[in-house]
Amino acid sequence: MTNPLFILVGTVIFLVYGGLNFYIGLRGWQALFSYVPFLSSKVYWPVFLLLAFSYLLSRFSEKFLPTMLYEGMTIAGAYWIAFMFYFLLIITSIDLLRLFDRWLRLVPPEIKRSLNPALGLTVFILVVGIVSYGVWNASHPKINHYDLSIAKQAGPLKQLHVVMVSDIHLGTIVHNDQLTKLVNQVNGLKPDLILFAGDVFDEDIESKNKQQISDTFRMLRASYGAFAVLGNHEYIGGNADEAIKYLGEAGVKVLRDTSQEIAGSFYLIGRDDLSGARFNGTKRQDLATIMQGVNHSLPILLMDHQPSHLEEPVEQGVDLQVSGHTHNGQMFPIQFITQRIFEQDWGLLRKGDFQLIVSSGYGTWGPPIRIGNNPEIVDITITFNP
Repeated sequence: MTNPLFILVGTVIFLVYGGLNFYIGLRGWQALFSYVPFLSSKVYWPVFLLLAFSYLLSRFSEKFLPTMLYEGMTIAGAYWIAFMFYFLLIITSIDLLRLFDRWLRLVPPEIKRSLNPALGLTVFILVVGIVSYGVWNASHPKINHYDLSIAKQAGPLKQLHVVMVSDIHLGTIVHNDQLTKLVNQVNGLKPDLILFAGDVFDEDIESKNKQQISDTFRMLRASYGAFAVLGNHEYIGGNADEAIKYLGEAGVKVLRDTSQEIAGSFYLIGRDDLSGARFNGTKRQDLATIMQGVNHSLPILLMDHQPSHLEEPVEQGVDLQVSGHTHNGQMFPIQFITQRIFEQDWGLLRKGDFQLIVSSGYGTWGPPIRIGNNPEIVDITITFNP
């Protein structure tokens, strides 16, 4: 039986999403498209609504659509979400400015009129420019380097070179081409250890791509191997167990609430994602339980997809935690929200002997664009100074 609350929430989201798109579509018609020759509202509105709802339609009809049509609708809809977001920000700002100018009387009359093709064209070009830059930016990842020190002896090791990547989101939008580029960049750094901090997959990988992606993962080279943890999207896609099996067969070991001593020199701990309990009903183990038997005299590295509940690793003596999940907002100005949600939404945080690095991620979720941040590969050199 379908949960009534789920139906209610879904209905509210649908109505709000539909209302916002109608507002954008109406303003677009009034200010710009009503002036386009031979374009009638009977053509404009069906095309606009199909584009606006293509992402939702593709998600609800995935099982019934041909693969090519499903992928096309998903990609078109993902791009529209970015256009919608920035159209909404700019159009709402203009309308609020009009409203407040009833008292301020500072805005030129041309801007105050709704039916203004010059203003409409300016907004349209501005948003196209923003999204175009975001597409370019999302496809040009940066390598961000950190030099860290851990005041412990790590067996014979004096240094450890770690490369960490989070939030690749392999799926319909992020393909094997991007993964191949990533693997080549990672291997070029010659790491001792490779860590994937969750959301490797966005959804189920189509069967036609599975072998290609598996072969690409097998190209990874590191002295101590490649490890991963699950993120929330492995659970949202309903393929957490499949992801573990698939990555394992491709040479990437998934740590799920487990610890592993490596080369008698340091510990690597991987936590299950917080969202797992919501999707499979099983709460992840607390960190104290996972770390039973861990020798605290050795360096302790922790992978946890979401940089939440930082009091746990601090209390348990973790030396370095790597996380992702936040995307550093992905689309400006969302980072102002992630900065409120997380104590550290990107970069390096130190709390005594505890250190945290949060990555902005390599891929994207939804719109394949990034504004106000960069996709990244995190390159870490750890020096052990007992």
